[in-house]
Amino acid sequence: MTPKKKHRVTGKTKVPTRTELRWPTLEVLRKAGGSASNQEISEGITRYLALPDGVTDIVHGDGPQTVVDHRLGWARTDLKLVGVLDNKTRGIWTVTPRGRAIRSEAELRKLFAKGGPRDGGKPTSESSRDRDWTERLLNTLLGLKPDAFERLCQRILRESGFTKVEVTGRSGDGGIDGAGVLRVNLISFRVRFQCKRYKGSVSPREIRDFRGALAGRADKGLFMTTGRFTNGAVQEAVRDGAAAIDLIDGLALCKLLKELQLGVTTELVESTALVPEFFAEL
Repeated sequence: MTPKKKHRVTGKTKVPTRTELRWPTLEVLRKAGGSASNQEISEGITRYLALPDGVTDIVHGDGPQTVVDHRLGWARTDLKLVGVLDNKTRGIWTVTPRGRAIRSEAELRKLFAKGGPRDGGKPTSESSRDRDWTERLLNTLLGLKPDAFERLCQRILRESGFTKVEVTGRSGDGGIDGAGVLRVNLISFRVRFQCKRYKGSVSPREIRDFRGALAGRADKGLFMTTGRFTNGAVQEAVRDGAAAIDLIDGLALCKLLKELQLGVTTELVESTALVPEFFAEL
């Protein structure tokens, strides 16, 4: 995806605004075939706008979400409110027929000028609730003792299908906190994991150190953190010629705990409505 010069961000710390991210978001989705996940959109935006690490690594509040991703969430919501995007499947965004009909950034601006959301608006109740529970969960995880957090990661792996999961974290072990075996059909993979309660970001150096500790000891490496991974760390994890490292950041960790129902419950709210047709047919 070739960046367009007029969308490049200049300066070391200038972060594109919510408004500035609307058109690039639509373009990224269209170039991805009309649908993409939150992560795919985020990565696409970084390439499309040629955003440097100094911009994409700025953390929003206490993290782990970045300022760019926070504003991207707003931009997606804005585009949904004017009928340009939809997300019937949670975490997956699609371009609507109305969105496909928009051919220029000027057309999109006109659509918002007719009464679309403004930058000062309040978040939707859903996004507000999501942010609320994930922030509280991350604060809880950060408050755990190191050994308790390691046991939690051990439980997550067991509940996710790993066997022979054990915590081995100790000084001098190269940062490896545990090991397990993941069986996929007829093949088994020896996995070593590292789990860190970070409030900030994991750097490329820490990924390299972890990879070095894995040499000859595992088939796969898994790095879990309550923080986030810098763009450099993400690129280092999949660097050509080096063993790939799978990454789970704070937000992904929250989603895992929710899916596995470990310390998180989901309540379904009952909605009652009348059916007038029933009474009309009596």
